[in-house]
Amino acid sequence: MEVLGNLGDGFAGALSLQNLLLALAGVTLGTLVGVLPGLGPATTVALLLPLTFVFDPVGAFVLFAGIYYGGMYGGSTTAILLNVPGETASVPTTLEGHPMARAGRAGPALATAAIGSFVAGTISTVVITFLAPGMSAVAKLVQPAEYFAIIVLAFVTVTSLIGDSLIRGLSSLFLGLAIGLVGIDALTGQARYSFGVPQLYDGVPVVALAVGLFAIAEVLYTTLTPDGSEQVASLRGPVGMTRDDWRRSWRPWLRGTALGVPFGAMPAGGAEIPTFLSYNIERRLAKRGQERGKRKDEFGNGAIEGVAGPEAANNAAFSGVLMPLLTLGIPTSATAGVLLIAFQIYNIQPGPQLFDQQTSLVWTLIASLYIGNVMLLVLNLPMIRIWVKLLRIPAPVLSAGILCFALLGVYAISQSTFEVMLAIGVAVLGLFMRRTGYPVAPLILGAVLGPLMEAQFRRALAFSEGDPTVFLTRPASAAILALALTALVAPVLLRRRTRVRLPEPE
Repeated sequence: MEVLGNLGDGFAGALSLQNLLLALAGVTLGTLVGVLPGLGPATTVALLLPLTFVFDPVGAFVLFAGIYYGGMYGGSTTAILLNVPGETASVPTTLEGHPMARAGRAGPALATAAIGSFVAGTISTVVITFLAPGMSAVAKLVQPAEYFAIIVLAFVTVTSLIGDSLIRGLSSLFLGLAIGLVGIDALTGQARYSFGVPQLYDGVPVVALAVGLFAIAEVLYTTLTPDGSEQVASLRGPVGMTRDDWRRSWRPWLRGTALGVPFGAMPAGGAEIPTFLSYNIERRLAKRGQERGKRKDEFGNGAIEGVAGPEAANNAAFSGVLMPLLTLGIPTSATAGVLLIAFQIYNIQPGPQLFDQQTSLVWTLIASLYIGNVMLLVLNLPMIRIWVKLLRIPAPVLSAGILCFALLGVYAISQSTFEVMLAIGVAVLGLFMRRTGYPVAPLILGAVLGPLMEAQFRRALAFSEGDPTVFLTRPASAAILALALTALVAPVLLRRRTRVRLPEPE
């Protein structure tokens, strides 16, 4: 079978000494940074982005795969012990994981999160292995009009599902699209929105944008936001699971994986919906079990199912996000947006041709996902007490170290003080957005995907000889745009219908 042969070649590359060491370094660095409060996978990848420039593309993306998975694993530690979710998708973990930690069951909570992430990550990687080549073949048949419609759908769904305000989400998206327009127009050769600054003729530097918007902005937000009285829950007892914990966890792992993989693999997917769905399903099943007298309802007070299911769904969705990224070149989350920036840095465009043009890179990357999953499981469970000690490092020391590392990384890549100042300016923008409730993910997706959407829009108009109705007369693109319109309007209507109505006075 061709897929198994390609996967075998990928393992041959991933099991080389250099790539094994890079995978180990990636999962270690990713876990280390991911454990730090408030730093999710997107921030972790953006912060460590400058480290990969000394490697060839294959080695760099093996390292990225480790950083990516390590950041996801590390985020569960802060959610459980510190009650601080690294991303919106980690909120369900805090609802049950932190009460478990306060009740002295931090060990089982961390163990079910790690093992569930391993199970979900492995299953979702198997799905990527066998479905991604077929999806890539189908993607080759996609015409510019359909490609444009798919990008619009991705924009709309990410914007409408993140945050409480559609207006703020769209504002963030359009700001990102405006940033993506900066530079020389590929069609006319004219400079756009560069204000006569030569450093902007090639567009806004993507590394400065990613590091400033995530890493530096996160440091500024953490420094300026009152810390409150959050304390690290103590880790008492062994980091392991009893027989009852295993019995209660394995079904939520599988159910969470079954939810996370399809949502993550869709071009308009994400991790938020499957994690909350998983939590609600486990809660409903627990209530049914309570009604039948099987066990008391522990939800809200530390139910292990409420950690096992959402963590599996979270990891499966994040892994599934790689499928539209590799086959269509469309990121459906902030983390995938930063990974797309990494591809662009190496002058590689993910999409339908990637499996043909970069066969060695793609299959080595997929093989490294299997290896990274095993490394993370072996690394996390025995060393969890070491990672917990990182949470006790004073916040000012951590903030200063991250800030210096981020700024030095930007300067080391470009040797330009302009890009350093640009990263600081982007960080101030990111801080303002965080403080005012504007989501960051639509901005980064708009900035990264905006030029691709423009190129597909122009190509579709060129093929139709300037007829703008081409997007509506082609059945596939019209159906996708109709779905995008539904995704834009439906959340607004649902929010209006679910508002609490006060009873009228008699």
